[in-house]
Amino acid sequence: MTDPADDRDHSFSEGEGFDDPYDEFDLDPPELGVDPSKVDPVDSRVVTDTLDEHTIDHEDVDANELIDVGLNYMQINRYEQATEAFERAASFADDDRVEQEAWVNKGVAHAELEEYDEAIGAHREALRIDDSSEHAATAETNLAYALWEFGETAQALEHAERAVEIDERFAEGWFNRAFFLSERGLAEEALHCIDNAIRLGLRNAKVLEEKAEILEELGEYDEAEEIAEEANEMLEQAEQRIMEDRMDGRGQAGGAGAGGAGGAGGPGGQAPFGEAGEEPLDDLADPGRRTGEKRTERDREFELE
Repeated sequence: MTDPADDRDHSFSEGEGFDDPYDEFDLDPPELGVDPSKVDPVDSRVVTDTLDEHTIDHEDVDANELIDVGLNYMQINRYEQATEAFERAASFADDDRVEQEAWVNKGVAHAELEEYDEAIGAHREALRIDDSSEHAATAETNLAYALWEFGETAQALEHAERAVEIDERFAEGWFNRAFFLSERGLAEEALHCIDNAIRLGLRNAKVLEEKAEILEELGEYDEAEEIAEEANEMLEQAEQRIMEDRMDGRGQAGGAGAGGAGGAGGPGGQAPFGEAGEEPLDDLADPGRRTGEKRTERDREFELE
């Protein structure tokens, strides 16, 4: 058996030692060499954001594909992940319209999470980019929706009016404006707006229910009852189709926006852009919530009053 004292007599190599001062050893890549005092400890995305900034070439990222990823997240109600995808799309977008589209959708996702302050900020950022583009009307009506939910009702009506000033053929904008006017007791103006929305093709149970309530305010009880009955028929038909789809194993109806945050007693909702996923059934979806449909130039056969 070897005496332990013999091991202690072993002569180890002295090596080259360290320079003075020596460079500290770190496994982290140089891209993560950030000042910890400047990092929010609750920011879970600081690592990925820092890596994106240093290691990903903007030319290698398709912002439109990131928007599609976000829309797909919304279709399965993963709104937090959707906000992150839209934020990255905005940061990588080279085109102002793509960036604006990302901010609009980010605002919609925040509103679905009932994060209305963040939603307001996102829509205002979209409007800062361009307040008269094809996306501006959608940003305005979505901003109106978020402001309403946030308790800023006067500002909500202003932005709802701005939406239809930008695009007079924006049906969802007309409906939201009708709702806000009705809430302020301006039933005649509200009826004019909701009729415009219907002429432009926005005809579902939610819209008809709102029109019936406006007609009741105006004392048109017979017509209100007829409209309410039509709305109930639409709901029953839509529910029947959902049951048939489920029994046939063809998936579930609806997506991001079906029966969402704009529910009964609230404004019409939001209008995100994009073409990802399946469009919800109109009869059950809140008007304006059209994930899965990108607005294009509308048919000019409709004439507004």
